[in-house]
Amino acid sequence: MSWTRRFPAVPAALLAALLALLSLFAAAPAARAHEERPVTLPDGSGSVPRYRAAEPDLVVCKTDRPAFERRISAFTEELRQRNLALYERCEKSGYRHLQEAVDAVDRPGMNIAILPGLYEEEPSLPKPAGECAALKAPNSALGYQILTYEQQVQCRHNQNLVAILGKTDLQIEGTGASRQDVVIDAKYQKLNAIRADKSNGIYFRNFTAQRTTFNSLYVLAGDGFVIDDVLTRWNDEYGFLTFASDHGLYKNCESYGNGDSGIYPGSASDINDGRGYEVPRYSIEITGCHSHHNMVGYSGTAGDSVWVHDNEFDANMGGASMDSAFPGHPGLPQNHAKFERNLIHDNNADYYGYVADGTCAKPPIERGYEQGVVCPQISMPPGTGIITAGGNWNVYENNWVYGHRRAGFFLSAVPAFIRGEESWGKQADTSHHNRYAANVLGRDKSGTSRPNGMDVWWDGQGRGNCWQSGPDGSTPGTLPQCGDRRGEVSGASARLVGEPVKLAQLLVCADYSVQARKLPAGCDWYGARGLERVETQIALAVAAVLLLVGGVLWWRRLRGSRLGAAASLLGLAGLALDVAGSTTPLVDTAVPALALLLLGLWWTGAGLALRATRPWLARLTLLLAALTLLDAFDKAVLMIPWTPIGPSWARALVAVVWVLWAVVASARPTTPTGDPGGAPGADRVPAPQAPPPAPHTESTPDPA
Repeated sequence: MSWTRRFPAVPAALLAALLALLSLFAAAPAARAHEERPVTLPDGSGSVPRYRAAEPDLVVCKTDRPAFERRISAFTEELRQRNLALYERCEKSGYRHLQEAVDAVDRPGMNIAILPGLYEEEPSLPKPAGECAALKAPNSALGYQILTYEQQVQCRHNQNLVAILGKTDLQIEGTGASRQDVVIDAKYQKLNAIRADKSNGIYFRNFTAQRTTFNSLYVLAGDGFVIDDVLTRWNDEYGFLTFASDHGLYKNCESYGNGDSGIYPGSASDINDGRGYEVPRYSIEITGCHSHHNMVGYSGTAGDSVWVHDNEFDANMGGASMDSAFPGHPGLPQNHAKFERNLIHDNNADYYGYVADGTCAKPPIERGYEQGVVCPQISMPPGTGIITAGGNWNVYENNWVYGHRRAGFFLSAVPAFIRGEESWGKQADTSHHNRYAANVLGRDKSGTSRPNGMDVWWDGQGRGNCWQSGPDGSTPGTLPQCGDRRGEVSGASARLVGEPVKLAQLLVCADYSVQARKLPAGCDWYGARGLERVETQIALAVAAVLLLVGGVLWWRRLRGSRLGAAASLLGLAGLALDVAGSTTPLVDTAVPALALLLLGLWWTGAGLALRATRPWLARLTLLLAALTLLDAFDKAVLMIPWTPIGPSWARALVAVVWVLWAVVASARPTTPTGDPGGAPGADRVPAPQAPPPAPHTESTPDPA
């Protein structure tokens, strides 16, 4: 159902004004962290492949036998003997590079074994030459060409160290004791270490892939894949990227040192669009993985129908994120992710300093990724557990979320034009029906207190969102509560648009570019503090205007009124508290609501004092007072359900009119009696006036 049909009473002009304000987001450059050729989602006829323990069909090894024997010397005797036997076979009929073995695959269902060693795939490393150096293809925002599948087949190593194209049921497994015994290293010479494209039923197991200018392991347009006990690290963008795929399983994986996310199931097959919380299956399952020391542990632009359970995301800037913010991703808006029983904690890293000091402007090989440098690719609020930037029907239950300096959960909307959809009916189609229930917040598994800065940050937009009872600090101060059953919501909200100051913050913070070394001034995500912060600047600007206008109004119209004087003092205190409250965004405090209460009392007193002399201005002032008090109630006591906009928007619009009217009223000349508009003492009883003189009549002049 469209919002315009749901709220037919909302005037079209108001909706247009709100959407026009939202369109300011278009001024921020759209980060396009992953651009790919147009792809369609799989038809869903595949299945999750199973591990095959049979002897390999093809074997890959290096020729330095002494080095090989040193690598396997600490293995168990059984595993050492197996590797020695495979090495004997490989010397006679094996391959020296993984790509050679992949090229030799001639039927579905084959197994490739990679023996312990470092694989730099030297034949794949040279730069494109001949026809491959002159391919006609559009360039991405990051500079690489967006090649068609046919061009990938024609020039496999323009972008890929190892290209697996059009293979079926292929299994690739390292034979070491751990995943670090087999290392596939792109040396920052290729976008991808391993790319599996249109390869259904592929199984990766027990190796490491590393050091690329995009991602280590990339599965594209595949119906059926498993990533089992694989490590990825030190990439400009992603560790694991699976895109436009179905029937996928990540298990027991690890990823760190990535400029975007360790795990990215982007555009997972959108099989549950249009459903509620109960779904027949998920397209991708992620379990037993550990993603740490990345910009974000997990991200999912259009991460639809992904089941994420029993993982650990820690020591990143953000633990996990879902979003609908980037164009060109099938399955938008994002929907139906399910997070449960995950450890999401201590995601407080801040890597923006490497952008500010120029480290991330160096060539990748010189940045120091191996020493802990991470170059954040997009805007991200450091110190956050789970971020949902434009998602629907997501479920977050039974997770441990603790130790974040900003917020445990972060929810905001993303208007559809950000992803290239201009229809008005879609502009408010995200951030609905997200359920946060039965999570352990602010405590670790042992029960030790590990509080978040606040448990919930929400911009206020959306319908059907709900939270468990008792979060330790939230903004807004009270939240719609989840019922015992999914779909039950107590005090449900249905806002067309989020809070104005929060939208301004999101707008400013989105204006980030790692390539241009652009860190937005005014955003505390990038280190702005005190008066530098956009929220404080807005509060100061509003306070300055209201202080000036309110002061002139008091001097010209209210200074003789005891009620007006008392109300003005309350207003002065409210403005001071409003500015003070804007400087404490990560602290659970009642100061912002108290500031609104005092401002509401100011306008109440001023409105009552103006009734006798400026009745229409008095009515407007009392309306502004009522909206301000309602806004305080909405933020601190109970979020008013089923209203298309929050009281803060109505308050802001009325405040603009009030300021203009108050200026005009204050500027009007005084009355002939010297009373400025009759205002001073206007709340007193007027003194009786003398009767008018008798009418003049003709008479004989007095001779005197």
